[in-house]
Amino acid sequence: MRNWVLFGVLVTVGLFFLKCDAFPSNEVHALNNFREAIYEDPHLVFSNWNALDSDPCGWSGIFCSTARDHVIKINISGASLKGFLSPNLHLISYLQELILHGNVLIGTIPKEIGLLKNLKVLDLGSNQLTGPIPLELGNLSNIIKINLQSNGLTGKLPSELGKLIYLQELRLDRNKLKGPLPASNGSNFTSSAYGMHASGAKPTGLCRLSQLRVADFSFNFFFGSIPKCLEYLSKTSFQGNCLQAKDPRQRSTALCGGTPPAKSNPAQSNNKHRTVEGRAKHKSASKPTWLFVLEVVTGVIAGSLFLVAILAAIQKCKNESSIIIPWKKSASMKDHLKDHMAVYVDTEMLKDVERYSRQELEVACEDFSNIIGSSPDSLVYKGTVKGGPELAVISICVKEEQWTTYLELYFQKEVAELARINHENTAKLLGYCRESSPFTRMLVFEYASNGTLYEHLHYGEGCQLSWTRRMKIVIGIAKGLKYLHSELDPPFTISELNSNAVYLTEDFSPKLVDFESWKTTFARSEKNSGAISSEGAMCVLPNSLQSRHLDMQGNIYAFGVLLLEIISGRPPYCKDKGCLVDWAKEFLELPEVLPYVVDPELKHFRYEDLKVISEVVNLCIHPSSSSRTSMRDLCAMLERDIDTSITAELKASSLAWAELALSS
Repeated sequence: MRNWVLFGVLVTVGLFFLKCDAFPSNEVHALNNFREAIYEDPHLVFSNWNALDSDPCGWSGIFCSTARDHVIKINISGASLKGFLSPNLHLISYLQELILHGNVLIGTIPKEIGLLKNLKVLDLGSNQLTGPIPLELGNLSNIIKINLQSNGLTGKLPSELGKLIYLQELRLDRNKLKGPLPASNGSNFTSSAYGMHASGAKPTGLCRLSQLRVADFSFNFFFGSIPKCLEYLSKTSFQGNCLQAKDPRQRSTALCGGTPPAKSNPAQSNNKHRTVEGRAKHKSASKPTWLFVLEVVTGVIAGSLFLVAILAAIQKCKNESSIIIPWKKSASMKDHLKDHMAVYVDTEMLKDVERYSRQELEVACEDFSNIIGSSPDSLVYKGTVKGGPELAVISICVKEEQWTTYLELYFQKEVAELARINHENTAKLLGYCRESSPFTRMLVFEYASNGTLYEHLHYGEGCQLSWTRRMKIVIGIAKGLKYLHSELDPPFTISELNSNAVYLTEDFSPKLVDFESWKTTFARSEKNSGAISSEGAMCVLPNSLQSRHLDMQGNIYAFGVLLLEIISGRPPYCKDKGCLVDWAKEFLELPEVLPYVVDPELKHFRYEDLKVISEVVNLCIHPSSSSRTSMRDLCAMLERDIDTSITAELKASSLAWAELALSS
């Protein structure tokens, strides 16, 4: 009998060591999904995150268990990561610490975080998260610390947080939370320096947090009174709210919406009592012969089953693919994840943006037959609303099965970002369309009737662009960029600034648009590495275009290239003549040949203007991005030194070309 027992132990140990040593694929998939939801990585945290690597334990910010079989900690703090929180983080079921403090995370907190039963530390403080605190966070049964401070969270504080019996630290300060603090105010509670102690009454809400040591609710919009069970906390923990409290400094009635603070009266919840199972007592007795025979037979059967299990495990390891590509999910994986991919629509973020129905846009755009532009990622339609303005409707070209949670959250953020732009030299976002059947994601802009600057410069219509008109366009573009870079907070940059991103109105006033932002967004999901390149392609831009808000220097360089394109009539790059910047440098450095840069189709130009343009171009394309002048200063130079009056145009009718003839 002892031999059979020993055999069973050995087989069990053998099964443990014979199982496939590959890291759990669902955890690797979840990490790659997390990385794909980050669209800006300025400090290259993800530079060593290889999507084809089945073992993530060496990746930056990832910590594994001692046996290197599970991820137990993610700590990427202060890295300025910009993006969203992936709902698939819940697949890392052994995760104990999720620390993403001090980044630029946007969107909402996925409710799926509440599925992390082993989580002890959740630190998402100092980001730009919005929406409510998910009720599901009340299911984090082992959580000790929650830090959600300094975000833009809204809604009421869920009473479900009272279920977190091990919670010791709760930081919710500097958000936009409102409503009463969900906790009973019974007199049966006494406070101490270390927590709350009940004397008979059943606590509710936050009063159930008997282990709570530190909590901060300051600078929100909570109203009502401070629960007695929380009075042991520092008074500064409640300042900057709308509470009925004399000592802490509270917001004014105007900031609180003019409504008197209401008394909180949270509903009492029923406490469930845990039962402790007693230990069963075993009696010792001698074994009869028939029982010994039964044990032997059972041992043989168990041994056979173990052998079958070993063979099955070996066969499974042989059949498994050694390379796991996480973003190429199987049908079963898609079905498994489908229920976890629900997207929260932040109504606060989009509340001031008009939402169009697909039907009304279909009517406005003549059954979507009036196509005025296209790219691999989008189509642009022209439309007319009865009694309203002409529209430019961008339809995002992506199949529903390819539309990830990350893309949906990015879409919402992009709509909100574009909606805050309001300047005479930028295209105005009128609204958006978001429908499920048929799947539709559209952006609706005001229409600029004269087409793109590129068409006028390169499709035989350059004669319509006189020198003065081109100078007005240059100054208009500069004003638009100055507004985006220095007058918006946070600043905004054009994803691909070129002559195709400049639309002209009927009077040739320029309008900056950003129709190509989706190009880099889609490409982001396809990359194997999270690293951001620092090299430009084909002389167009020296920096990565993925950093929307931070790539102001890239916009300035592109503005310099665009100025050369406007005055020369040449495209930024062509096979025969190469890179426009390289071609123009020899003329920009020598004043006597500077006029050779000018478009031959122009009948006249002002040499003084040309010198100003040349100076600005040199400042824009300086090899060192730190040495480039800001758009505010560049715009001031152009407005101060370029004369766009009719008188100036008449004076320049023939003088400039005469100077060129004499110099040659």
